[in-house]
Amino acid sequence: MIGLGTGRLDRIVAVGAHCDDIAIGAGGTLLTMCLARPGLRVDALVLTGGGTDREQEEQAALAAFCPGADLRLTVLKLADGRLPAQWEEAKAAVEELRARTEPDLVLAPRTDDAHQDHRGLARLLPTAFRDHLVLGYEIVKWDGDLGRMAAYQPLTPETAEQKVRLLQEHYPSQRHRPWYDREAFLGLARIRGIECHARYAEAFAVHKLTLDLGTFTLGE
Repeated sequence: MIGLGTGRLDRIVAVGAHCDDIAIGAGGTLLTMCLARPGLRVDALVLTGGGTDREQEEQAALAAFCPGADLRLTVLKLADGRLPAQWEEAKAAVEELRARTEPDLVLAPRTDDAHQDHRGLARLLPTAFRDHLVLGYEIVKWDGDLGRMAAYQPLTPETAEQKVRLLQEHYPSQRHRPWYDREAFLGLARIRGIECHARYAEAFAVHKLTLDLGTFTLGE
């Protein structure tokens, strides 16, 4: 598989509609980047869960998923499952995030995610981060909305295992969900790994991408 390197990453943005979205969708990628680049700045925004036990879970989890990073997390108090009715508040939060950072990469939900909160947040991102690489992560769920993806981040077996361990350790409020288990997370990572000739991987949707083939190095 042909790879395109991004060059040096110093700042990234990670956004989620709910506490645990970022970790489920891109936890392995965060671990990979943060371990490779100590001091990486990570601006994270989560729209729901503020002021609850879920916010405390998210703070501890993202600190573990971003070792050595300059992590700046904001968790808001919007109502879970009601993002379409809170569009103005969500848009203002995304624009405020954009005003305080100039990221090299944005991690966000996919625009075709079946959950209305994920989908709504994903559609807000291009209105604020217009000239940025936005990778849309996937979240396994009951809706069965997984599909063909365009970009892959291979994960070492150790990183894949660490991701699963941290998900189980830091989100006890989610353990009762029938899909929230080791088999689901590792199984999806194994399938995405097969698709990119790796043992494990996380996969991302790409809405729009500008290439500079005179600068990028193949195979990075």
